[in-house]
Amino acid sequence: MARWEPNARLRLVQAAIDLFGEQGYDSTTVAQIAERAGLTKTTFFRHFPDKREVLFTGQQEHGRLLTEGIEGAPASATPLEAVAAGLDALTASFTPEQRAFAPRLSAVIAGHPELRERLAFKELNLAATATDALHRRGIPDPTATLAADLAVRAFATAFTHWITPTNDQPFPTLARHSLEELRRAAAALT
Repeated sequence: MARWEPNARLRLVQAAIDLFGEQGYDSTTVAQIAERAGLTKTTFFRHFPDKREVLFTGQQEHGRLLTEGIEGAPASATPLEAVAAGLDALTASFTPEQRAFAPRLSAVIAGHPELRERLAFKELNLAATATDALHRRGIPDPTATLAADLAVRAFATAFTHWITPTNDQPFPTLARHSLEELRRAAAALT
């Protein structure tokens, strides 16, 4: 691939996932990722601070989309309706390309403790972002925190279902269904 071709970021992600799957996360270097993508090591570092972050690209964008969806929900929306709107905005942004390589990405993360820790941190950040957006809507704690936590749990559950090869449902539908299941489970606690 020529160095000037577009989508350097996506090419780096795909190269990293391929290499992590072939030779393991620990054995893969930034130089190898860049070379596989047809780019330079300098280009890699323009996009990512380290090889771990290749697997978690888009975190800021995810938080922005979730926030915009929550803030854009009707004023009459309940906290769960607001986070559902946030989930709609976030999950609609995922592409078929992301779905294609997501199972390999998930396998790499599952096989490495440092990456599982990073995933947990990402989920905590998403929940904090959603909580902040709910606070701006005037929703107090603990309601805002609980609604945000349910949204992130619904997102994670839906993502796992979405990347299953036999799945034929869109990501937003799966996220809404997961959130509804969690709402029913929470109601059953009383």
